[in-house]
Amino acid sequence: MKKVMRTIWLRTRTTGGVLLAALLLSVNAHGANSLDTIIIDRGVDEPIRIAVAPFAITAASAADAAALRDLSNPADIIAFDLARSGQFDPMAKENMLSFPSQSSEVFFRDWRILKTAYLVIGSIEALGDRSIRVSFELYDVAGRRQLQVQEYLIAVDQWRDAAHQIADIVYTEITGVRGAFATKIMYVLAQDSGTPQARYRLEIADTDGQRARTLFSSPQPILSASWAPDGRRVAYVSFETGRPSIILQDVDGPYREQLTSFRGINGSPVFSPNGQELAMVLSRDGDPEIFIMNLATRKLRRITRHRSIDTEPSWSPDGERLIFTSDRGGRPQIYQVELATNFIERLTFVGDYNARARLLPDGQHLVFVHRREGVFHIAWQDLQRDNLLVLTQTNLDESPSLSPNGSMLIYATQYQGRGILSVVSIDGRVKYRLPSSLGDVREPAWSPFLDNVVD
Repeated sequence: MKKVMRTIWLRTRTTGGVLLAALLLSVNAHGANSLDTIIIDRGVDEPIRIAVAPFAITAASAADAAALRDLSNPADIIAFDLARSGQFDPMAKENMLSFPSQSSEVFFRDWRILKTAYLVIGSIEALGDRSIRVSFELYDVAGRRQLQVQEYLIAVDQWRDAAHQIADIVYTEITGVRGAFATKIMYVLAQDSGTPQARYRLEIADTDGQRARTLFSSPQPILSASWAPDGRRVAYVSFETGRPSIILQDVDGPYREQLTSFRGINGSPVFSPNGQELAMVLSRDGDPEIFIMNLATRKLRRITRHRSIDTEPSWSPDGERLIFTSDRGGRPQIYQVELATNFIERLTFVGDYNARARLLPDGQHLVFVHRREGVFHIAWQDLQRDNLLVLTQTNLDESPSLSPNGSMLIYATQYQGRGILSVVSIDGRVKYRLPSSLGDVREPAWSPFLDNVVD
């Protein structure tokens, strides 16, 4: 299997100036569609110092040991995950005084000398029949205590899942916020757009861009993909028939169904929090309006009735409201409708263009596309205080999608004339981007929390 060297540039502001660290990680290339190098261009002021020691590798045979060494060491993936959160500063392996893999080998004095706040150690053991045992321990160096210890029996091809899950546990234990490294991202990869050779692929990948796979491919555009809350189905818009249709498809399975193909617009499908309904935009009656489809009965309920363009619905976390974009006030702004009463309220007033809104899990904060001085950015707004914070400084930022823990959001933007994906923290202090050399990447959607792949 071909090995690829990746470079992650981590820039974090410290009291002494700017710290520039290069993290060289050896990762396996899983599929030709994987995103390229992640570039972390902004982090928190004082990231947490952590050491993730290389995991020890043991096997009954030299062949099994060699096979495990051909994989990326889980420590590299864990350190990579923590680094791209922007909240951690993983120690380089060459600066470590030792590589402990069990508790008896941990000497807290050595790690205190290196000013390390936390330590992760672990091991991988080949058990034969393509199964492995992965174990890890997390230590609080200053408190000289063990915070976590877990062990997984997994198939060889689950080693990356185990590493992401360990990173989630470490992140949660230290920050108090549930980690989202073991979730997935979905996006559209567009190649040769505007030519007879155009190809559009709906891709699903790990949040670090690895292990990308194609869910659907078409010579016609794909738009507005969204996840079901259980992570097992997706909905999206396909032009494969020559006009837009809303498609419902299993993530792992053969099921694929065309839900709508009315004359005019069939767009912006998004699942309700309970997964039983799908909000969408249809213009079958004339103007684009918001509808809700009951997925059990396929019955449609019309939500908005206005001569303006009503589009881009999203749900409140409790499922009782829809947020949407409308130009009923003359310019695109964000509104909400109470589904029980059909009462409509305008939410945004700053700026002449606000669109594609998503509520945070707390239901009190909003992220959306905001135009300022003619440039499109991603903004955050406190609905109670009307505070507005611009989170991004790049151009043509669009399609924000929140991580399931509400701490980060992924969005599409332009870099060196190409569509790429970027991630920014909800306070704007942490940012990284996932460029692609394979084509324009657009329309990202972050998955919900997924069932643990490894137990």
